[in-house]
Amino acid sequence: MTRICIIDGHPDPAPRRLVHALCDAYAEGAAEEEHDVTRIDIAKLTFPLMQTAEEFASPPPEPILAEREKIDAADHVLIAFPLWLGGMPAKLRAFFEQAARAEFFLATGDSARQWPMQMMKGKSARTVITMGMPGLVYRFGMDSGALRALERGVLGLSGFGPLHHTILGGAGEVDEAKFKRWCTDMRIFGREAV
Repeated sequence: MTRICIIDGHPDPAPRRLVHALCDAYAEGAAEEEHDVTRIDIAKLTFPLMQTAEEFASPPPEPILAEREKIDAADHVLIAFPLWLGGMPAKLRAFFEQAARAEFFLATGDSARQWPMQMMKGKSARTVITMGMPGLVYRFGMDSGALRALERGVLGLSGFGPLHHTILGGAGEVDEAKFKRWCTDMRIFGREAV
């Protein structure tokens, strides 16, 4: 049994969003293998934006403090979000900034020359990004900017590994067959906890 935390990063709480359906499919697959699943639904959270270095050094407010315990307890994290203006939605970015407070992802070393301690070592992650543009345009024309920033700037630096990702292009015009195929893929990933 693997402990999985699903971070549904779509900021719109409307239930008929592709990202919500993909997270549900992943959770269904994980349940089939009796993995322990917790969820963080960004759309349901209310929290302030972080504005100062002093805030970053102190623990985050609720509900972030309680939600990041789910990440801490997980062996594997799924992060799913729609691509907005070439990046992750602002609310998801703000969640990661709040969650990182008080050395949650990286802890400073004993000296200025010591590399920060990776607090997420031993956890794996998968990122799922949906977008209206073709996936190949995002990969090669836009250099997968949001994905690279998340994988290198947050997940990789803090010790997550291995890292997997799924880029789902053409999400603006998803027919029933493609939707079912994507949900099937998510169920498989959930069963395998990857």
